[in-house]
Amino acid sequence: MALLKHIGPRSVRCATQAWRINWKTSAADFESRLPVGTYEGKTYLSPKTFELMTTAMKRWQTENTALRCLATAAFAISLVVGWAFELRAESRTPAVGTLSPAALKRLGDTIRNEITTGKIPGGILLIQQHGKPVHFECFGVRDPDTGQPMTPDTIFQIYSMSKAVTSVAAMMLVDEGKLALDDSVSKYIHSFAEAKVGVDISDEAGKYPLKLEPLKRPITIRDLLRHTSGITYGFYGESQVQKLYANPLLYAGDFDNADFADRIAVLPLADQPATRWNYSHSTDVLGRVVEVASGQTLYQFEKQRLFDPLGMSDTLYYVADKAKWPLIARGFPVDRSRVAGIRDPTLARRWESGGAGLVSTTGDYARFLQMLLNGGELDGKRYLKRETVALMTSDQIGPETGIIHDPFYFPGPTSGFGLGFAVRTSSPPNTNWPLGEYRWDGAGGSFYFVDPVDEMLGVFMVMSPTQGGRIQLNLKSMIYEAMGRGLRKD
Repeated sequence: MALLKHIGPRSVRCATQAWRINWKTSAADFESRLPVGTYEGKTYLSPKTFELMTTAMKRWQTENTALRCLATAAFAISLVVGWAFELRAESRTPAVGTLSPAALKRLGDTIRNEITTGKIPGGILLIQQHGKPVHFECFGVRDPDTGQPMTPDTIFQIYSMSKAVTSVAAMMLVDEGKLALDDSVSKYIHSFAEAKVGVDISDEAGKYPLKLEPLKRPITIRDLLRHTSGITYGFYGESQVQKLYANPLLYAGDFDNADFADRIAVLPLADQPATRWNYSHSTDVLGRVVEVASGQTLYQFEKQRLFDPLGMSDTLYYVADKAKWPLIARGFPVDRSRVAGIRDPTLARRWESGGAGLVSTTGDYARFLQMLLNGGELDGKRYLKRETVALMTSDQIGPETGIIHDPFYFPGPTSGFGLGFAVRTSSPPNTNWPLGEYRWDGAGGSFYFVDPVDEMLGVFMVMSPTQGGRIQLNLKSMIYEAMGRGLRKD
């Protein structure tokens, strides 16, 4: 069989349909129907190779337990004054005053210590309140190989911070009546019409067949936005379905969003739709829905409707301008592994990963966040209805929904999940952190939060996957300590 990386994208889609027609019920049988051969000089899908892949993935997970890998979005600098939309009355807590200068200095000293002790090469911190920066500082270097200093125009791979952008793009189409939250995904991506759920029926002999079950109801746009579609990722978990999503051939070749959505559609779902929060490629599939509903590529739509109007000139799926390549943040060698098929940002590719593919700057991303904090408006231009932002940033998987939290529930015990964001539903122990704060982060270690109660947003940009989760908790605690909201002790 021809190698997947050498087949045209439409041929891949035809092959996808053929796999579905002939698909039996075991994981091994599914693997046997993928194109077998070499990819980037390595042979895949022999039993020995699959065992090695699984072992490597387990080791990667172990070494990165502090991370919420591929988990979402970002912050950045803005000079625009805005106002925060009203939270629902039941989720308000009293606003606190301004940030303590002494506490902010300790925050900067903490980041400098991370650099001097060799944990991260550098980073950028922005805290913005009432539409104005109250703390903005660049630390260390953007590239440990060249020693170039970190500067405000540094470009970062933001990985899962891309998810917020794709979610907003989809909700813009909802506002315009071109999408509906309860539309079936198969209305826009026909290959999902025959999606099945993979039920692991492992036996004591160590064999792992999958029983395929039909959907009890179709996957909806709402499911994609809140990660209840049943789609999963392959970088965490031990189920047979998750192992299928870890197959490197899922990312082989120069494919586009349509091809990738069809590749996901042929894989079994980990759960029935609307039963479990499961972090996933859902937002990548959502990006393809945006394309079908808008008649544009994902980047064309985002550029026309978000990036250009907001002034986000350095937010892209890859950096085509060679003059800007030296501005790209690079990590230490240990932090330069590929994440879920996302390659070096200087390499052109057709795949515009709505879940993890964007690069951006601190300034660009802060413009985007300030628009959200303002209730969907910035500089007199409205991007989303105020009630749409309120819906996106309220918990959509609370106890009343019956939706189970996956064991790898990255939002944590004090948060629910909205339509694209983790949402604070209770304060962590020993704090009075504000309810209604929404946030996400990225596999590179960058993170953001938006706090409507205190009219504040924060973003820390860094390229350090192995350190990001640990740093995020520490910095977030110190930021709220500076607000007088207490330290997190747990």
